[in-house]
Amino acid sequence: MKNIILAPDSFKGTMSSSRICGIMEEVLVRYFPDAVIRKIPVADGGEGTVECFREAVGGTEVRLKVSGPYFEEIEAAYAVLPDGSTAVIELAAAAGLPLVGENRNPLLTTTFGVGQMIRHALENGCKNIVLGLGGSSTNDCGTGMAAALGVRFLDEKGEAFVPVGGTLDRIKDIDMSCRAKELDGCKLTVMCDVDNPLCGINGAAYVYGPQKGADEETVIVLDKNLEYLSGLIREKLHTDLAQMPGAGAAGGAGAGVVAFLGGELKPGIETVLDVVGFDSLLENADLVFTGEGKIDRQSLRGKVVAGVAKRAKLKGVPVIVVVGDIGDEIDEVYRLGVTAVVSINRVAVPFETAKHRSESDLRLTMHDIARLLML
Repeated sequence: MKNIILAPDSFKGTMSSSRICGIMEEVLVRYFPDAVIRKIPVADGGEGTVECFREAVGGTEVRLKVSGPYFEEIEAAYAVLPDGSTAVIELAAAAGLPLVGENRNPLLTTTFGVGQMIRHALENGCKNIVLGLGGSSTNDCGTGMAAALGVRFLDEKGEAFVPVGGTLDRIKDIDMSCRAKELDGCKLTVMCDVDNPLCGINGAAYVYGPQKGADEETVIVLDKNLEYLSGLIREKLHTDLAQMPGAGAAGGAGAGVVAFLGGELKPGIETVLDVVGFDSLLENADLVFTGEGKIDRQSLRGKVVAGVAKRAKLKGVPVIVVVGDIGDEIDEVYRLGVTAVVSINRVAVPFETAKHRSESDLRLTMHDIARLLML
């Protein structure tokens, strides 16, 4: 066993992907001291995405002052990867729920600071932007972000303003003529693991609005405003994004980043694997470990395990999946390329009890797997 890749998702509520990588490596080096172990902690686009990329491939942290969710000045950070031309940015760094605390109001919050971060990266030579959309406090359809990058939203008097969730219906025209010229030569990839449309009962406002502080009446207003803006985008930009899967991500920022900035929505795992050069790493790999909190039928829908297994299968590299729980009807994962699925649960206890022993259970399970590999 000379080359081992570790590419797990986090175990939600228990261990981060970085922590899981650390425990796996700690055990494996005891049995395979000469092995080269490559850690690729996987993030889903939310808080922690930047750190996961930096741990996987290295890079430099860039700190700057930007507008926060309520246009207040805050300090945020993004990462520039070792190639010098790729920036990884979290929407949550400038517009995340933790930044608003108990003061949650998606009628008023903005993604403007996210656009400032993107502009800063572009103006400092980055040609590839990876944007994680998770954990937003906003419902502005990415208009704040676009405004920071030069897109002008005009009211009935022809005056430009920065829209928020509660004022999207004030937009009467969209002027793209002053959009940052650097965007034209930039590849903007958006990590998006939800498939919600922009509007309706499965859309941004109805599904995610309540956790951002929206009551029933506010949800209706937010949804109507998104529907209005969707129609305006269709009329002015000749782009119909209302039912595009992922359009409703981050309060409609999924739609906004495509319509206003020319971005592309991609599953988070595919983005991670592309950026770290996973296919190249597989060329010399003997084994891949991946995993998640629970493997079930949802794991087959573009999640981490499926993404890792499919690519490993093409290279003929075996994959061991280490999980918390194993659901029913998972046989399809073996056809995707998984060799074995192993649960770390060693005793039958409720999750609230099991989560406190998850690290020790993972460590013991990795010892068992390593002993089998030694046979």
